[in-house]
Amino acid sequence: MLFHMSDIYRQPDSKNLLVRSHAAVWHPCSQMKHHENFPLLPIARGSGVWLYGYDDNRYLDAVSSWWVNLFGHCNPRINAAITDQLGKLEHVMLAGFTHEPVVQLSERLGELAPEGLGHCFYASDGASATEIALKMSAHYWRNSGKPGKTQFISLENSYHGETLGALSVTDVALFRDAYGALIRQQATVPSPDWRKAAAGESSEDYALRCAAALEQHLQQYHQQLAAFIIEPLVQGAAGMAMHAPVYLQRARQLCDEYGVHLIADEIAVGMGRTGTLFACEQANITPDFLCLSKGITGGYLPLSVVMTRDEIYQAFYADETARGFLHSHSYTGNPLACRAALATLDIFAQDNVLAANRDKAAYMNEISRPLREHRAVHDWRNTGMIWAFEAESPHRDFAQRCFALALENELLLRPIGKTVYFMPPYTISKEEMGLLVSRTLQVIDQLS
Repeated sequence: MLFHMSDIYRQPDSKNLLVRSHAAVWHPCSQMKHHENFPLLPIARGSGVWLYGYDDNRYLDAVSSWWVNLFGHCNPRINAAITDQLGKLEHVMLAGFTHEPVVQLSERLGELAPEGLGHCFYASDGASATEIALKMSAHYWRNSGKPGKTQFISLENSYHGETLGALSVTDVALFRDAYGALIRQQATVPSPDWRKAAAGESSEDYALRCAAALEQHLQQYHQQLAAFIIEPLVQGAAGMAMHAPVYLQRARQLCDEYGVHLIADEIAVGMGRTGTLFACEQANITPDFLCLSKGITGGYLPLSVVMTRDEIYQAFYADETARGFLHSHSYTGNPLACRAALATLDIFAQDNVLAANRDKAAYMNEISRPLREHRAVHDWRNTGMIWAFEAESPHRDFAQRCFALALENELLLRPIGKTVYFMPPYTISKEEMGLLVSRTLQVIDQLS
């Protein structure tokens, strides 16, 4: 059966918007021809964990709108902060200028992040943060008299963005291969994804086995290596591949031993998503570079930041312009985005969000037992406010079918292949969790 969703859109405004969007907008991460059979979904408004179409059909945003929304759509506190900032300053270039929101945000991030990360460099999106960290690492080594350290390594199945530099450390063929001739391919080391552990092997033992492979690579190539970049605890685009914190601890030790930077890409997994504000906290390590984006503004405005240590900052601090970090974005440190980020941090502090999330995660794990035990479900896993499982299904187009059926059940799910995952806003209620689990169970039952 081929799922057609055109019957969802009954209002003239919705149909008109569909036609106009398909004709004028080139949508991301999409094969536009597929929308002939799987139409775009026009969204009119959002409230809390819900998105609403023009016909008032609602959809529980179980993926936080590409992993960015932390505190629900149209959050009144974030709305108020942005509205207040609009009356003061909407934007000023950050080259040669500064403003209160960017200074406040940098100070607060410095207080919250792993010890020693006291300098913030801003951009607009996650891929840009990856580019900044890679360039800053290689430039540091050049400024330090080691210009040969220009190579990078990442994990198998890693994802760090889709600009050319970020693609060079991304190991997802769908994104990388089309542009292989344009990028400088980098090496990968085995992923500590516990699904790959041998029978009877613990996630910690497998992580250490993978760390041994990392050590062998560093031993052989450390003189050419600038940095090792990793998504701490959860590799998102790899199908929510999860690993034990001991891998991060060992990676930090090895990078120190062999003189290689450690870049923690917390673009998706930072800001409380793994159960702590920063995923690196669970390994009690400080990376050389910490990349943040997505949830940093609560899902409101584009913003990313790379935090780094004073030793790295000082390597660029000189009279010569060429020793400075020569990278810029027009909207770097935008005041509106910084105010949204400050409001997001306020909610974390005022609502004791991390403790509340631990309770919600425990409840979710309790009520999800029927889904975990379904005959078509395996490799159920959870880290913080991320859940994932593999679904057995005979359908080659499982992801599209699952997406369509979920919409019919008032859910927004976006499987990665046959990996179904939940990454809802932190404001999700127990009742909404129950709906998410029960409706997902119905979808899996139909597709298996």
